[in-house]
Amino acid sequence: MVHKFKISSNSGNAPVSRLKCVAAQLLASMSANLLLLDLGMAISFATIALPDLLNSKEGLSFNDIQASWFGSLSYLTQPLGAILSGPIVDYLGRKKASIFVNIPHLIAWILAYFSWNLPALFIANGLLGIGTGLMEAPIAAYVGEVTEHSIRGSLCTVTQLFLAIGILIMYFLGTVVNWRNAALISVGAPILAILFSLFVPETPVWLLSQGRDKDALDSLCYLRGWTTPDQVKEEFDDLVVYSRNLHQCVICIKEGEKEQDCDHHKMNIFKRSWLKFKYVMLGKATMRPLSLGLLYFMFYVMSGLTPIRPNMVNICGAFGMDANEKQIVLMVGILTFVAALFVIGLIKLAGKRKLGITAMLGTAISCTALSVYAKMNLSDSVFSYDTTTFPTQKSSIPLIFLYALTLFTGSNVSWVLLGEIFPFRSRATAQGIAAAWNYIVTFFASKTHIDLEISLRLWGTFAVYGAFAYAGTIYLYFFMPETEGVPLHEIENFYKGDLRTFADDPFIRFFRKILNIKM
Repeated sequence: MVHKFKISSNSGNAPVSRLKCVAAQLLASMSANLLLLDLGMAISFATIALPDLLNSKEGLSFNDIQASWFGSLSYLTQPLGAILSGPIVDYLGRKKASIFVNIPHLIAWILAYFSWNLPALFIANGLLGIGTGLMEAPIAAYVGEVTEHSIRGSLCTVTQLFLAIGILIMYFLGTVVNWRNAALISVGAPILAILFSLFVPETPVWLLSQGRDKDALDSLCYLRGWTTPDQVKEEFDDLVVYSRNLHQCVICIKEGEKEQDCDHHKMNIFKRSWLKFKYVMLGKATMRPLSLGLLYFMFYVMSGLTPIRPNMVNICGAFGMDANEKQIVLMVGILTFVAALFVIGLIKLAGKRKLGITAMLGTAISCTALSVYAKMNLSDSVFSYDTTTFPTQKSSIPLIFLYALTLFTGSNVSWVLLGEIFPFRSRATAQGIAAAWNYIVTFFASKTHIDLEISLRLWGTFAVYGAFAYAGTIYLYFFMPETEGVPLHEIENFYKGDLRTFADDPFIRFFRKILNIKM
């Protein structure tokens, strides 16, 4: 049973400064930030390794089919890690899970450095995928639960900034060292993440769910600026009430029974598990935000930059971009970092909804521009997996379009939403499912890029990506809510209400008025 702590008010204690409060939450979030740093390096490793390994004349070498599989393999294994991440986070807690999930990457980076043949290198890349999937639920759950709703959006975008930093670091390493040394240097990322995770607190809401009330109070005091219990009394009491509701039998609640007469613990374990799954995972509060997450990820992944990431160096050459291909990739990393930095400053002013819709529309326009350029200027014989077909005439026009695509892709808020739209009971599992789906779509997108290019050439390939982006823009316009500054329990209650669309601006109000549709 969960009890409220009786915390005496002490007027002698001055309220903690806002700067100190934000600093404590930012410091705690660094454990998740370092996981994302490692994650960014992992998803970018194939980009710097493929150019050296594709048809290499000495050492390990890929043909175009092997290169296609290597570039997408980690995305194939990521769903396994993502599905497991939810139960691991719920069982171990957010903090311990943040330590445990570094192990696959630690092994993978070492194996990649010492890889003696192609199977060893493929295994290393597969382990990077599993580790990346395992990281998703701890990152999203931890940051969402330790931060105040007023700064949650900004701190969640800071985590995205570290993803961009990881990508940038790997792209930079690709310009100064070979892929083996890049893997060796990357070993430092999971080690640093483990060390930092040892010194941050567990989330208060998870501790309360485990009946560890005193630890939860201590954690909340740390997270609100290393303050005293009387300063966090109101927030702690709210968490206690929320936690008490979590301790109620979900079967009793849904079936309208009195909990004091509950004997569901005596029920057949398979029936009880099914009923809990039905009421927790299949309820409106989970399925509605999950559908948003799944569709957002699908449209985001299929909108251009993600499918071409493993083979980006060769695609730059195939378009005849007027710059060194590896330098272009490095610039893509820099622009991804700049976009993430831009989002941190803008999310508080514009909100997540406007950012998400604008970013998706921007990717649609950028893909369309690349498609039109390829149709008008590139020969049908150009194939990004065959360097002998690349055009000799160079142009800066497709380079501008690629950079625009990078900026808009880096401005998306799909991962930020993932940390706040799910209820506590299903949060870790739903985040794992959404992350797994993201990687399944990413694998499909990366693996089928070569097939799209063979069938439709470069112009048709980017036309397909643009179509997904336009569809995503329309979907987000109607179904993406504004969650910036909204407490987690209010978002949960919001999704329990009536189903509706979220388009509410002068354009849609004009048509609602004409058609006499109620808001």
